[in-house]
Amino acid sequence: MAKQPMLKFVDVARDMPEKRAADDRKEDFHEIYAEFAAQKAAEQASRCSQCGVPYCQTHCPLHNNIPDWLRMTATGRLKEAYELSQATNTFPEICGRICPQDRLCEGNCVIEQSGHGTVTIGAVEKYITDTAWDNDWVEPIKPTAKRDESVAIIGAGPGGLAAADVLVRAGVNVTVYDRHDRAGGLMTYGIPGFKLEKDVVLRRVKLLEDAGVEFVLNCNVGKDISFQDIRAIHDAVLLATGVYKGRDLSGPGAGAKGIVPALEYLTCSNKLGFGDAVPAFDSGELNAEGKNVVVIGGGDTAMDCVRTAIRQGAKSVKCLYRRDRANMPGSQRETQNAEEEGVEFVWLSAPKGFTGDPVTGVVVQKMRLGAPDATGRRSPEVIEGSEYTEEADLVIKALGFEPEDLPTLWGEQALSVTRWGTVKAAFETHQTELEGVWAVGDIVRGASLVVWAIRDGREAGANILASLNAAQALAAE
Repeated sequence: MAKQPMLKFVDVARDMPEKRAADDRKEDFHEIYAEFAAQKAAEQASRCSQCGVPYCQTHCPLHNNIPDWLRMTATGRLKEAYELSQATNTFPEICGRICPQDRLCEGNCVIEQSGHGTVTIGAVEKYITDTAWDNDWVEPIKPTAKRDESVAIIGAGPGGLAAADVLVRAGVNVTVYDRHDRAGGLMTYGIPGFKLEKDVVLRRVKLLEDAGVEFVLNCNVGKDISFQDIRAIHDAVLLATGVYKGRDLSGPGAGAKGIVPALEYLTCSNKLGFGDAVPAFDSGELNAEGKNVVVIGGGDTAMDCVRTAIRQGAKSVKCLYRRDRANMPGSQRETQNAEEEGVEFVWLSAPKGFTGDPVTGVVVQKMRLGAPDATGRRSPEVIEGSEYTEEADLVIKALGFEPEDLPTLWGEQALSVTRWGTVKAAFETHQTELEGVWAVGDIVRGASLVVWAIRDGREAGANILASLNAAQALAAE
């Protein structure tokens, strides 16, 4: 097998003997780790059976050519493996880190289905892309030719950034508007840094900036600039706002101090990672240290919250979910990780109310699974007389997210939405009923996966480009 490229180690100042010795030990560790990572990536890649029907590929929303780049990795052709992986995926190093592979590619691996343990596709994807960055194989974006048209993208999350990548490569002028002070959306402020390092996200943002994409940050559409003005300035508009409105709790005491939304809690933690001042953390409001923490919910956001609380030094962390483990929506791998870190899961349990203000406890109602609902999923039913109280100093609401009322916020009632409040857009083209306006990601699908937003963004970018080309051709006639 060809020798794998080393991961780079960033040197620091060596002005003292003890510092030099420490740095030498760090270099030794990183060299050993790099060799180990290279060996494991090659070993795992070589386990791919190259089956006739690549279920891993068909169950990947981006239909990444997984078997081929695994074969290239196994034979030491890492640069080719990277080039193939990035041909269908705008952010392979991000998907390698945060995709729920156990529900997608790895969960449908033929070797996994035969009982021999899946090929660790996500880890290999992460490795080859990190190696590409470390060896300067990720080339700057060079537009084919500069165009006059401009496209506005509202939302700097994965869907918006994926579309920006497609459009700027074609020479289109792209402006991305976002409410936050950094681009990346939930990749930056929603997903914890221990799962997705923030420099991994921001270097992709810089790649787009260097290519000419303009980012207008700290910009709240509807307040700082109107949606109508954006439409007037640009030739096309893409909505990629995501869904940020957290579902709320009801019951006695639900408004008590110490009961906080999941996104506020995670954003606080991520801002601390950037070195930002966060008064709500300093005051203890969004700090789990030394507290009995109860997280309510069973999705991936709940898993992010419980694992963050552990890292903040919580006294205890419990996760309440109204169904059982087999019926939870979150990743089973994430649940296992949380359990190994000390999180206690309280299955078939739901909050009935809360004690104290500030909160001191959660009144828990035990549940059982009854008959299936319209989707075939068994509905939770209350077990009468089973209430008890869980001690809690901090309660985190991780019940999922809903779309904001964009037609009202933006004063654009012609923007059609579904009965769930998501924007109506054509399935294949992602075009809305408003002329020149497209929409992608969670604002169309509801809360979903980063990989689906990337797919939507790439498709919408291509369709917007096709529309611009058609208009250009018509004008030339």
